[in-house]
Amino acid sequence: MRKSPKFSPEVVERAVRMVFDAKDQYPSQWAAIESIAGKIGCTAETLRRWVRQGERNSGAREGPTTAEQQRVKELEREVRELRRANEILKLASAFFAQAELDRRLKS
Repeated sequence: MRKSPKFSPEVVERAVRMVFDAKDQYPSQWAAIESIAGKIGCTAETLRRWVRQGERNSGAREGPTTAEQQRVKELEREVRELRRANEILKLASAFFAQAELDRRLKS
């Protein structure tokens, strides 16, 4: 189970925007990430992951966007629920079929 997020989506969005805006002020994107991460109170690796996801969301980098990832999670959850429901229906069907056979044999 994931722990609750420490940073609000607004803080994440602002931090990513700060990295994009500050790219000309630092020799590399990593240098900008390290500097800004210290200012907002997260690790540089956390901010780097946010930046990479921001790049994917904007189309600057290959990979699934946040919306696509959310849709996949929803579909996976739905598949799990449907499989569980199918299993319950199979068991119920087998139970009632057996009960019907037992009833016919006793008659």
